[in-house]
Amino acid sequence: MPGHLSPVSAFPLEMKVAVTTLAFCVAALLALGMVMLYSSSMTQVGPHYLLMQLIWCALGLAICVTATVMDYRHLKKIVWPMFIVAIVLLLLVLVPLPHGLTKKINGAHRWFILPGIRLQPSELGKLALIFAMAWYVDRHQRFMHTWERGVAVPCGIMALIIGLIFIEPDRGTTILMAGVCGAMLLIAGVRWKYIVPPVIAGMLAFAFAIWRDPIRMRRIMSWIEVEEHKNGTGYQAYQSMLALGSGGWLGLGLGNGRQKLGWVPEHHTDFILSIIGEELGLVTTLLVVVAFVVIVVCGIYISLRAPDTFGFSLGCGITFLIGLQAFINIGVVTSALPNKGLPLPFISYGGSNLLAMLACVGLLFSIARQGRVLQPPPSNPFAAEEIPQPA
Repeated sequence: MPGHLSPVSAFPLEMKVAVTTLAFCVAALLALGMVMLYSSSMTQVGPHYLLMQLIWCALGLAICVTATVMDYRHLKKIVWPMFIVAIVLLLLVLVPLPHGLTKKINGAHRWFILPGIRLQPSELGKLALIFAMAWYVDRHQRFMHTWERGVAVPCGIMALIIGLIFIEPDRGTTILMAGVCGAMLLIAGVRWKYIVPPVIAGMLAFAFAIWRDPIRMRRIMSWIEVEEHKNGTGYQAYQSMLALGSGGWLGLGLGNGRQKLGWVPEHHTDFILSIIGEELGLVTTLLVVVAFVVIVVCGIYISLRAPDTFGFSLGCGITFLIGLQAFINIGVVTSALPNKGLPLPFISYGGSNLLAMLACVGLLFSIARQGRVLQPPPSNPFAAEEIPQPA
């Protein structure tokens, strides 16, 4: 910081607006998620999913408040312990453990199975990787324009987490975190000529892995030719489009949706937006999109006013995480993207993701609390006011 500038103790009005707007959008999405979760699952399991989500939401709000009141800069001390714990958990979830603690579901090892709940360690891996990248950028910001410090070392850090997530396999989270980390490197000052070659190499390797994976390859083909695969691999996407189309502008009415009655698989998790479109219409669906856009704008505004590089990189990283995950989910539900299996932040059912998203919001609030508008102090605040002399 320049030496002649001093922080203003009062919270600036613009920051208050950004924080209030962010809190309102998150609260609105949480409320909508609770309502739609009950509506989408009441005929199958009654209020079970709603009650579980309320419990997770309460825990998430407690984490959000804790993150808000603490100074985010203290978290630098636990960045690497968190990173190591995330790696250990990601390794353990790949290993068959006794008593059914890990289980292969839909061809993937992604969850720890505990009594009544499932925990997904990749959610901790997301936060740990963003923290590690923010810490690295803060420590090496003067060298981010070089190949070794700006690309080679960060890619090695990314590979430790993203590689394990890829092995689960979880292709959606792999793409998500590669995009988030790539964006963090770009805003940190990495040159395009250094970052483009590894991006191309990564895309080619990913495409080769998809080509060798029959399940994912069928998803790609069903996305390209929806009509031909609507009764097979593309069934979920096709039924989702029917739900969105049947809702019209204002929807069929809350609770009156038909696609949730066994037609759209995972309608309470990854494809809950299709039920929103069917029951509440295009207007509400567009408002959900606008809410996520506003959250991203507020997050970027807060990040730009962080008092240090760590806060700026951390704020941008978690903002990109929320925004890109929402973008991918909405793209999948509308068939603009192939099926990835990512939940819609704050709305989809799932405790691990909800805890991670609310922790991200709390970190943004903490960065906002530490951010200040800088202005030059008076040259001599103790000098007596000059009295004009009569002519």
